[in-house]
Amino acid sequence: MAEIRFSESVFARLQGGVLVVTIDNPPVNALSAHVRSGLMMALDHAGEHPEIAGLVITGAGNTFIGGADIREFGKPAVEPMLPEVIERIETFNKPVISAVNGAALGGGCELSLACHGRIAGEKASFGLPEVKLGLVPGAGGTQRLPRLIGIVAAIDLIGTGRAVKAGEAVTLGLADAIAADAVAVATTLAHESAGKPLRRTGAMAVPPADGSEMNAAEARVLAKARGQTAPAEAVRLVKAAGQLDLKQGLAEERSTFLRLRGSTESAALRHVFFAERAAGKVDGIDRVSPRPIDTIGVVGAGLMGSGIAVSALVNGYRVIALEQTEEAAASGRARITETLDKTVRAGRLSAEARDDCLARLLTTAQATDLSAADLVIEAVFDDIKVKSELFQRLDGIVAPGAILATNTSYLDPDAIAAATVDPTRVIGLHFFSPANVMRLVEVVDCARTAPDVLATALAFVKRLGKLPVVSGVTEGFIGNRIFSAYRREAEFMLEDGALPHEIDAALEAYGFPMGIFAVNDMAGLEIAWARRKRQAATRDPAARYVGIADRLCEAGRLGRKSGRGWYAYPNGERTVDPDVTTLIEIARAAKSITPRTFPAAEIMSRLLNAMRDEGNALLAEGIAARASDIDLVMINGYGFPAHKGGPMFASEQTEDQSHG
Repeated sequence: MAEIRFSESVFARLQGGVLVVTIDNPPVNALSAHVRSGLMMALDHAGEHPEIAGLVITGAGNTFIGGADIREFGKPAVEPMLPEVIERIETFNKPVISAVNGAALGGGCELSLACHGRIAGEKASFGLPEVKLGLVPGAGGTQRLPRLIGIVAAIDLIGTGRAVKAGEAVTLGLADAIAADAVAVATTLAHESAGKPLRRTGAMAVPPADGSEMNAAEARVLAKARGQTAPAEAVRLVKAAGQLDLKQGLAEERSTFLRLRGSTESAALRHVFFAERAAGKVDGIDRVSPRPIDTIGVVGAGLMGSGIAVSALVNGYRVIALEQTEEAAASGRARITETLDKTVRAGRLSAEARDDCLARLLTTAQATDLSAADLVIEAVFDDIKVKSELFQRLDGIVAPGAILATNTSYLDPDAIAAATVDPTRVIGLHFFSPANVMRLVEVVDCARTAPDVLATALAFVKRLGKLPVVSGVTEGFIGNRIFSAYRREAEFMLEDGALPHEIDAALEAYGFPMGIFAVNDMAGLEIAWARRKRQAATRDPAARYVGIADRLCEAGRLGRKSGRGWYAYPNGERTVDPDVTTLIEIARAAKSITPRTFPAAEIMSRLLNAMRDEGNALLAEGIAARASDIDLVMINGYGFPAHKGGPMFASEQTEDQSHG
């Protein structure tokens, strides 16, 4: 039958008496105003034609419905609103079945919940990720999901925002069945349901929940929330579903959604959402074709190198890992294998996929084996001579079109590139440890990096499922430069009267998973110490310098691994060490500093100002392309709480409030 068009993004065809309605609103079939109005018109059409037995709703492409169109947030409301569309579906007098062909997220999941049946395609997934944007579901998710899968499971899904694949959705009761052709099965179900009592989710009773299980699920969600409001509100609303009727529950949910939508927390998380979509975009780069990459060379199979190798393997690349000796190569293979095995045990990789990864891995001590690599990433000791000599050696081994990437944290990649025959093929790829876990990669665009090399690096990082942020060349790039400024400010406060645990407590209360001194202990104090010693000869003698960390290192207090650093670690537990307090007091006395107390608010203000000021300097120098890139680096590489939006966003909010 001919296509019936209901709006610019919604069309339908009548198939055997069932109206199959397709949402086609690329890229993710978001529930924009024209989608909502198109769905209402499709329902009107079906209601007006007795020959139509029911409806099937599906999505074009690989997505069912990716959620609300958050570009509409903050704009005047356009009718019909999503709750109205969903209520119309649930109360419709003919069966409405969702054929979930791909991701059903947020409002898409809520719409599916209101349908009278849900058939999942093999690539379907369901999720209510609103808490990740500082929100709660606003169109019935917190009230309908518990009716289908119970309160405990709903607390988990809504409170964490995690998505479930088709198999788990069926097990939970969120989907009725999985089908290779979801539309065909949904059409049959619509036919079979016609004229029979329809299963309306909102009319179902919430299954009784075990109190202890419910409390445990709530505790798990709140433990991960780290001060965020939305997860706690989501849990409250899910629990309310068992106490309120649907109308009351929906009203409470909607008012909570609208309140949170106007919050700074939600604004921050939406800022992060859009920042991630802007990251890695460089003017003109979309007009450049990336080079084909099939085989990755990794030089150095220690903690960093093995993590990079694992990331490449699980994303389908061949990997050649080079070490200095056969024994070291064997150890590297064992390290990579163990990391893959842990991934299998965690349920994130199948045993078959692990075996396939290992079949694509070559560990070797023969540098000539790297001749097959399209991209070589060095992860060797952070020394300019070591890295430069390595790249000079690789010049005579790898193909002329192969890319050379340095994983340096602080060294000048332009100097490393200058040591090679072809500096245009050199780029920085600064992974964060552990590289197979951390999302962030700083892609360092060197002075002579060719545009197609940059395009290739960005495509490679994205294929790894990681977040690329482009940085210019400067010591420490974006992240470590800001981290250095922030650490320097923290150490100034130490001399002036604060103690490490007080500064860390302020950071953790703000939302950081760990304070800066605890982080330094975890990373080890000797790396920064070696850097400070290298810089000593060129340091401005008039600049303020805090030597307390040097005194700790001289005393053998190198952090967790030595059992002592800024803290002591008896039995592995972090504890305040009076010896460190004494050492700090001696340093203050040597400079005739009279200590004073620092309230937590002042500590955070000074640290945030230090980050902001360094961020502004990076923007002024052209090292960072946009303030939101700086926010992403600090959130994904240094634990800055996402619900605060990053240091640049947070300082903007503070300035707005002070001007208001």
